[in-house]
This record gives sequence, C-alpha cells and structure tokens, in this order.
Amino acid sequence: MSFFVLGQITIDWQLAAQSFWPILEGGLVYTIPLAVVSFIFGLVIALIMAVLRLSHVRLLQTIARVYISIIRGTPLLVQLSIIYFGLPDLGIEVSPFLGAIAALSLNVGGYAAETIRASILSVPKGQWEAGYTIGMNYFQTLRRIILPQAARVSVPPLSNTFISLVKDTSLASTVTVTELFRKAQEITATSYDFLLLYSEAALIYWIFCFFLSLLQGWVEARLDRYTASN
Repeated sequence: MSFFVLGQITIDWQLAAQSFWPILEGGLVYTIPLAVVSFIFGLVIALIMAVLRLSHVRLLQTIARVYISIIRGTPLLVQLSIIYFGLPDLGIEVSPFLGAIAALSLNVGGYAAETIRASILSVPKGQWEAGYTIGMNYFQTLRRIILPQAARVSVPPLSNTFISLVKDTSLASTVTVTELFRKAQEITATSYDFLLLYSEAALIYWIFCFFLSLLQGWVEARLDRYTASN
C-alpha cells in the first residue's frame, strides 16, 4: 500500500484511487439522474402551486399555502422517511429510488413554488392586459406571454435550487439508494477510513456543483444578452 503521513493523518493513496471511480459512478448513475428527474417533477408541482397561490379562489389559495407551509416547515429527511417507511403502513410499497424521487420532487415543489410565483408577479400587469386585448384567456396569456418572461427572471434562483438539490440527494442514502454518498458509506464499511472516503465524496460533490455553477453562469449570460437585444 502507498501511504502519505501528514501530522497525525495517514492517507492511503491506493485506497483513494481504488474508491474514486465507484463513488464517482454512484454520482453519475444515481445522484445526477435523481436530481434531474426530481427537479423536473418538482418544477411541475411548483408551477401548479404558484398558479393556485395566484388564483382568486380562496380554497385553491389555501390548498397551495398549506402544502408550501408543510414542505418548508418540515425537514427533507422526515419527508423522505414518511414516504419510504411510512407509506407501507398504508399498503403502499415504493422502491428506494422512486421514494427518493417523490420526496425530493415534493420538496422542490414547495420551495420553487414561491420563486415561480414571485417571478410571475414581477411581470408588469400591462402584459396581462395586452394578452386579454388580443383575445387570449387567462391560461393562454399565462402560457404564451407571462411564463416566458417569468422564466428568465426565475433562472438564477431555480439554478441555485437545483445545485442544492444535487447535495440533498445524499439523504437518499438513508433509504439505501446507492448514490454517491451511499457508495462512500459502503466502501467505508470495509475499510473504516472515514476521513479519506467522506472527504473524497465531498470533493466529488464539489466538482459536480462547480460545473453546475459554471453552467448557471453561462445560461444567465445568454439570457442577459437576449434580454438586452430585445
């Protein structure tokens, strides 16, 4: 074995090299797909909740407010545990991966709903009036005029939500989804080198988030140029 001693810390480089790919593979095969799928479903839920919050029907507003309050007021780990461990008590069995998707999607929906609502409210009211003037109804105006403008406003905060979601997928390890952190835990169970392997997992998470931040900056720059040209 190849060791490097730094103070009281001994680094096993051979273990580090052997464990890097399995941990990275867990991130590529499970962490990123889990985050992407959950984010897509979460955005759909968030859009629905945002529209309900903006509705003039008090019952619909109340439903959205209660949902958002529950999601924002309870830990994601508790939500994940209720879905995966609690639903079987009602006769509803879910696989670890689907349970993680459900919990993460609901969580994203609760947080992103307020972002989307604020983005819709940022569009000048004159845009609504313009849509009604040319014969569009509420939903046509929302879909064709308001949402495209709101989307540009919501990109930065929603991008931050996605980056946070990538890190939150580590909680899926509690329901045995073999994502990035779970892989690190499995290797640690045999090597007992907690500092090395968990630091390696942290490094891979950071690499993922670093490139996602670069992508976010590129998208925002493109949107800024598009807005300026129009």
